[in-house]
Amino acid sequence: MARLRLMGRTQEQTMVTPVGSTLLNAALQLKVDWNYNCSRGTCARCRCQVLEGAEHLNEITDAEWNRMDEEEFEEGYRLSCQAVIESTGDIYAVHRPYFRSWLARG
Repeated sequence: MARLRLMGRTQEQTMVTPVGSTLLNAALQLKVDWNYNCSRGTCARCRCQVLEGAEHLNEITDAEWNRMDEEEFEEGYRLSCQAVIESTGDIYAVHRPYFRSWLARG
């Protein structure tokens, strides 16, 4: 089990989740306001930044390499639909989509 803390657009939730879950599935289970569309790694709306515990996730997938740049990976960005929890530990991720027009609407 991993201790997971997720920060969506306006909500933060924590949970203990089993190994094998994606960050996106955990966000949906927690009902965190986490944007996504395809859940296959093609739309990148579920992009997040892993601030703690990246070592507990799977390697970057081909889908992520096709959609994101190496600099993003170096800064801790992942697609939450592709980021699978592989080992026990603490993980903290923040939803950081490319487009944040919803912030401008207030």
